[in-house]
Amino acid sequence: MADVANSVAMEIKPITKENFPELVEIYGQGLATNIATFQNDLPIWEDWDKGHLNFCRISIYENNEMLGWAALSPVSSRCVYSGVAEVSVYVATITRGKGIGEMLLNELIRQSELNEIWTLQSGIVLGNKSNNIIKEHPTKKKHIKTKCI
Repeated sequence: MADVANSVAMEIKPITKENFPELVEIYGQGLATNIATFQNDLPIWEDWDKGHLNFCRISIYENNEMLGWAALSPVSSRCVYSGVAEVSVYVATITRGKGIGEMLLNELIRQSELNEIWTLQSGIVLGNKSNNIIKEHPTKKKHIKTKCI
């Protein structure tokens, strides 16, 4: 991994209403690329909170600055899909390509297993090379199903 990902000051923190504005800033940077999501608007806390599982909401900080975040959304309200979740990973523009996304994904997988999630899935917009970390993750065969859209 590159220099940022080896920093000893890295800290994983949960996403909360208090640090949500930092998440929105990073999400907005993803929106600006036009290849991170099909969404067009920045979320408000209440909508984001309802749309994501109440666990596996993580962010990574260095020197009290959020560098990226990852969270899981349910794929269905049907109980047979309770162990299946959709992955979101967003990394701040200034730290892209430095291993932050991989660190987030590794922690997300670890936490998802503790919470009885058996399959993670992700829709990847064609042309988004940043999502190669999800497509090429070493545990992909066990954990992550991807579909390019």
